[in-house]
Parts: sequence; C-alpha cells; structure tokens
Amino acid sequence: MAVLSDDHLHSSYSGDSDTPMEEMVRRGMELGLTTMCFTEHMDMDYVYAKPEEEGLFELDTDAYLAGFQRQREKYGDRIKLRFGVELGVQPHLAGELSAYVRQYDFDFVIASSHLCNRKDPYYPYFFEGRSEEEAYGEYFASVLDNLRKFLDFDVYGHLDYVVRYGPGKDTAYGYGAYRDVLDAILRLLVENGKGLEINTGGIGYGLRELNPCTDIIRRYRELGGEIVTAGSDAHAPGRIAEGFDRAAEILKSCGFKYYTVFSKRIPEHIRL
Repeated sequence: MAVLSDDHLHSSYSGDSDTPMEEMVRRGMELGLTTMCFTEHMDMDYVYAKPEEEGLFELDTDAYLAGFQRQREKYGDRIKLRFGVELGVQPHLAGELSAYVRQYDFDFVIASSHLCNRKDPYYPYFFEGRSEEEAYGEYFASVLDNLRKFLDFDVYGHLDYVVRYGPGKDTAYGYGAYRDVLDAILRLLVENGKGLEINTGGIGYGLRELNPCTDIIRRYRELGGEIVTAGSDAHAPGRIAEGFDRAAEILKSCGFKYYTVFSKRIPEHIRL
C-alpha cells in the first residue's frame, strides 16, 4: 500500500458512528498504517430532514480531545495519531467556524459541504422536481460561496460529495459539465494554498470513481495544486484505508509524486 496515512476517520465521537476510537486505532495498526488522523464531525446550524436528529453532528470537542489523548498515550509509540476535525461549512457560519478552529490545537482541518443552501443532498428531497445536473450545479455553486467566505482550513473534503446521493450517482457525471464553476473552485484553493482530499468513501456508495473524480484531481494539479491528502472517511474499522492502492495510482496518473499529511496544520509531503 503506497499511502500509509488515513486522514479522514470517524469514531463514536461523531454523530453517525458508534465505533469506539480504540477499535479504529487497533485496526489501523493491523493494516500497517504509520499515521491516522481522526476528523470527527462538527456541523453547526445543521438543518435536518428528521427533527429528532437536531444537533446530531455538533461535536463535544472537549470529550473528543480527552478520548483522543487517551489513545495517543496508549498507542503513540506504535502509530502517529493526529487530532483533526471535519467542519460542515456554510457561508453564514464563517465567523463562528474561524473562532471554533482557534479554540483547539488541531493538527488538521477538513472543510466539507454537507449542506447546500441549507438542504441536505443525503435526502431525496434535494433532487426532487429538477434534473440531476441542476442539483449538482447548485451544489458546486454553494462550494464556491463557501470558499469566498471561509478559508481557515487545510483541505476541502470530498469535493463532489453530492454525487454519492444523486439518482444516477456518477454514471452520467463528469468534470466537463461543470468546468467553469469547478475551475473557479480549484483556482481559489490553489491561490490560497489549500489542498484537496482524495476520498475513497464513495466505494461504499457504488460510485465508478472516488471523490472527487479523477479529472478534478488532474485539473487541480494542472492549475498548480500540490496538496492532496488521502482519507477513507471510515466510520467503522472495516473501511479504514479502503481503496488506498487505487487512490495512489490515481494520484500518480495525475502527476503527483507525493501525498500530504498535516501536523499542527503544517503540511508534510510523503513520497508515493
């Protein structure tokens, strides 16, 4: 396995996982990983299709940090454990998110668009009454809005996340149909020294490609992008580092000689 760091992991501190962090760590060591970065969900002001789930993704960061420190004390001589967070970004939250990030000594911050104009693509209502192309286009436009408001992060996570849930997923989807808005997104990332994540979590959703698709990764490199992290988005041990050999081959095919890991928000490039 050419990529030995999984930099997008969730445990029971995230609202959508019930896996103890120690189980994730032990599985990572079994797989031979050198580094694991936990990036528990923090989604402020989340609008739910199910009212009973309100607050599900608001992270108890102090409890998470205490639990993380216990694992690092126990296993830190055998594997590098990093303290990260996955922020659910929305334009009106820019100030609150920046303040939150400064409160903690994070190693790594992922910005992710889990909502599009306060609507959740996870639920079918996001796609009802319009074409898949219109829905995907709105999603990418919202990513651009986020980037114009908030830049206190290290990489943008699963940039085309929306395709996981579309009626046709990525069967008729490609970079070309959204070139203008995607290029605007990628240029902002490059100009501001921000990275892109190659996320293998789409494997579990039956996608043809990873998130984002290969053409987006290639275009990021063409525009001068140098920072790409690898993350499985695993919420359970069985998905840790899934598809990482494939991710490494994609990165090489797009012109990358390195992948990136973060410590104290500082990037380090690791040869593929």
